[in-house]
Amino acid sequence: MREQKATMEKLVNLCKGRGIIYPGSEIYGGMGNTWDYGPVGVEIKNNIKRAWWKKFVQESENSFGVDAAILMNARVWDASGHTASFSDPKMDCRECKTRHRADTLIESHSKGAVNPDTMTNEEMEQYIREHKVCCPKCGKSNFTPIRQFNMMFETSRGVTEEGQNKIYLRPETAQGEFVNFLNVQRTTRARVPFGIAQVGKAFRNEITPGNFIFRTIEFEQMEHQLFCKEGTDHEFYELYKKKAWDFLLALGFDPAHLRFKDHDKLAHYAKSACDIQYLFPIGWSELNGIHNRTDYDLSRHQEYSGKSMLYTDPVTNEKYIPYVVEYSIGADRLMLAVLSEAYDEETLDNGETRVVMHFHPALAAYKCAVLPLQKNLSEKAKEVYRALSSEFMCTYDEAGSIGKRYRRQDEIGTPFCVTVDFNTLEDDTVTIRDRDTMAQIRLPVAELESYLRAAVKL
Repeated sequence: MREQKATMEKLVNLCKGRGIIYPGSEIYGGMGNTWDYGPVGVEIKNNIKRAWWKKFVQESENSFGVDAAILMNARVWDASGHTASFSDPKMDCRECKTRHRADTLIESHSKGAVNPDTMTNEEMEQYIREHKVCCPKCGKSNFTPIRQFNMMFETSRGVTEEGQNKIYLRPETAQGEFVNFLNVQRTTRARVPFGIAQVGKAFRNEITPGNFIFRTIEFEQMEHQLFCKEGTDHEFYELYKKKAWDFLLALGFDPAHLRFKDHDKLAHYAKSACDIQYLFPIGWSELNGIHNRTDYDLSRHQEYSGKSMLYTDPVTNEKYIPYVVEYSIGADRLMLAVLSEAYDEETLDNGETRVVMHFHPALAAYKCAVLPLQKNLSEKAKEVYRALSSEFMCTYDEAGSIGKRYRRQDEIGTPFCVTVDFNTLEDDTVTIRDRDTMAQIRLPVAELESYLRAAVKL
């Protein structure tokens, strides 16, 4: 197992200082559980989403993408069960008036030894009383009884106050795939099994501290729903467990920092469910989920909409409602895991500490940085930069010593630095420095594109 050197404090400070992630609405004092992605962060996050899409759509036979609306007919959430049951067990601290999730308090107090998912509200209250679980803000143990708190953001639609109808910001993207099942199947002529994937925003009125971007009220989900025939669902469930695991390894995760965790208490729609957990700086926690949702979702939408969700097998003419195997991962939570996994501190021969982000080159914000050794070499350096930036995201930096510029690029995870020097003017070669090894080689400018293309391929 590689030693993990990241702490949440180090990550937050690095992200803010290097343009990766900023506090949301910072000039107004911020807004809890919201974060803004900066110039470097937005590139890393987009690369994460591209890598996921490539794996689960582009390279997956019979998989198709959609981009469903955030605002949906309110009946969708009645059918999915969110209106009635999408809630958290909340408790208020009577001393400092802060609000907390009872299950989170128990998990934190027991350091994961107690699973509150298997407990009733009464059992959670009893545990908190008997163990004198303290408020994480004030340290007192004086809580109100548990109340259920619906996490959906409610809004309204209509041109007049009298004519407004209640709607919701979607708490998950999955329903967009389910309500478009027939549309996708009809327009693509897809045969079961086939998949529908989506990357998009979701919103949850979370009441617990977010631990940076681990838990936010606005986030992006990457989800893939595989529609299959009953009887084949377990096979696909196991297949997607392996596929999800292999995807994380391809991104450079140490397998010792990952583990499967079966759900002790299944959701109302699930036949089986598990998470892949990651060893975050805050401890082991869910990174992604794989669920066998049976035919629950399509059956419910058939019931509530009055529209048939039956699939007709073109060979046998058999009609049935498909089962669904779901793979879901949050882009923001995966971003935090990628940051945690990449963070490293190295002691150099001169005694200095080098902070370096060992991103897979495919995920790095910039594939290379073009650096003139001196400012009077900027014309040639910018020529090299313009040529490379037509094919890759690159950055240009001529401020400060070459050593300081190397360090800045190390801290944002740029895999290669291309240095233009006086020899470049004579023989059209440049020095390429490797981020991880700090080794340097000489290479003709004409070979840079092919060199980088091979190095950054996922």
